[in-house]
Amino acid sequence: MEETLRSLVAIAFALLLVMLRLDAERFGVAEYTAAAAGDRWTVLGRRFAWFVLGLALIGIVAVIHPGPPGALGLQFGDRGAVLLLGLAYATLGAAQAIAVARLRFGRLRTSRPSSYPWPLLNALATALVDEAAFRGIILGLLLVTGLDAGVAIVIQALVYTLATRTGVPGRDLYLLACALGLGLAGGWLTVETGGIGAAVVGHVATRFAVAVLLERADGDETGDRDDADEPDEPDEPDEPEGGPAVTGAPGRR
Repeated sequence: MEETLRSLVAIAFALLLVMLRLDAERFGVAEYTAAAAGDRWTVLGRRFAWFVLGLALIGIVAVIHPGPPGALGLQFGDRGAVLLLGLAYATLGAAQAIAVARLRFGRLRTSRPSSYPWPLLNALATALVDEAAFRGIILGLLLVTGLDAGVAIVIQALVYTLATRTGVPGRDLYLLACALGLGLAGGWLTVETGGIGAAVVGHVATRFAVAVLLERADGDETGDRDDADEPDEPDEPDEPEGGPAVTGAPGRR
C-alpha cells in the first residue's frame, strides 16, 4: 500500500514537471522565446526560478519514488558510452544546426561572441531539467510498468514535444522537428547508456548551436555580426536654410 501511494505521488510530481515545461515561455526559457525586454537581472531571475523549481520537483520525485535508485535513469550512465555517444550526438546536433543555417541564410550568421554565455547557460539549465524530467523520470516511469523500451521512448518523446509547445500554429516547424528529435535521440541514449549523461551533452550542444546560428534577436545581447561588415551609409547633405533646394525652381527671398 505504501509503495503504491508513493508511486502515485511521484507520478503527480512528474505531471507538475510537465506543466512547468508547458509554462517555460513565462520564465523566458522556451525555444521560441525572443530576447526578453527589461532589466537583465529580472530576466535571469525568472530563468533561475524555473531552473530551481525544476530541480526541486526532480529531487522530490527521486526521493519519493519507491523503486531502486537507477529505476528513473537519473544517474550519469556508463562513462565510456556517455563520452562516446554524447560527443557523437553533440557533433550531429551542431552539424544539423549549421546545415539549416546555411540553407536558410546562405552562410553562417552568428551572434556577437559577447552574447554567448547567456544562450550557453540557458541551454545547460534547460537541458538538465528536460533530460532529468523526460528522459529520466517520464521514461523511467513508463519503463517500470513493463512497457517495451521502444514504445516508451516514443511516448515520452511525444509528451516532451507537446510540452515544449513548438507545435503551436505559426511557430517554426524546424523547432518542432528539433524537439521531437531531441526526445527520440535522448530517450534512446538513456536506455543504451543507462543514464541521462549523453542526452544532456547532446542537448546542450544542439540547443546552443541553434540559439547562436538560427535565432535572430534584436539588441546588443544577440545582435547579428553581419551588420558589422556592412558599410555605413553616407550622411545626407545639410539642407540649405529655407528648405530643400528644388532644381529649376526659384529660391525664397
